[in-house]
Amino acid sequence: MPRRPSIPSVADLNAAAGGVATLDRALSVLAVFSTDLPRPTLADFATRTRIPKSTVLRMLSSLEHAHVVLRQPDGRYALGPEIARLHAIYAATFSLEPLVMPVLRELVDQTQESAAFYIRQGRKRLCLHRVDSPRPVRDHIRVGDLLPLEQGAGGRVMLAYEGEPGDIYARIRQQQVAILAGDRVAEVAGVAAPVFNAGGNLAGTITLTMPAERLNPAFAQPVLHAARELTTRLGGVFPPAPSGMV
Repeated sequence: MPRRPSIPSVADLNAAAGGVATLDRALSVLAVFSTDLPRPTLADFATRTRIPKSTVLRMLSSLEHAHVVLRQPDGRYALGPEIARLHAIYAATFSLEPLVMPVLRELVDQTQESAAFYIRQGRKRLCLHRVDSPRPVRDHIRVGDLLPLEQGAGGRVMLAYEGEPGDIYARIRQQQVAILAGDRVAEVAGVAAPVFNAGGNLAGTITLTMPAERLNPAFAQPVLHAARELTTRLGGVFPPAPSGMV
């Protein structure tokens, strides 16, 4: 039997349970591509995956044969036309609902408050998906409702991550979450965090709302967790927490 390398690869450290190790490694090779490194070298692949160059080269040959990668004249590699074909299928059939709704349901289960996902629509924000609190007293936003950007935790987060100046927006960017009471409606409070897509852009916000008297600053952590989880589901990367923040 072949000996395992003394230094485990990135794929070995994050292997799929019951999966195929060779495929895990090939996928870790593809994961080297990024907006910061769109044309990696063989050395880049080997260094970042911790897989020997000879093995990486064989994997790249198979990926090139399938048009998943292309070897450039200068020896670097680029993503190939098969990626574009798969992306076109993905874009044509993509729906946010199966990605968003489980995250919202889990957040409601944890907090017993209402959770929603908002996207920007012009100078307003649109409630795209929502799960109501099981409690009889709650706010009554519905899917399809348009709310202002300049009022409420969700809108403030959108403006903050679009670079809006001001102390409140700087604080939101620093803490990665907005906790506000009475900002849109006097009796309503909200906790919101940003969600990012695969391009690194703001995709929307997850917002937890409740009567103002039920606002609990501890809600910030489950809301942040939900925003990070949805960002991952969308193929994005959530920014690291600033020093001193969880």
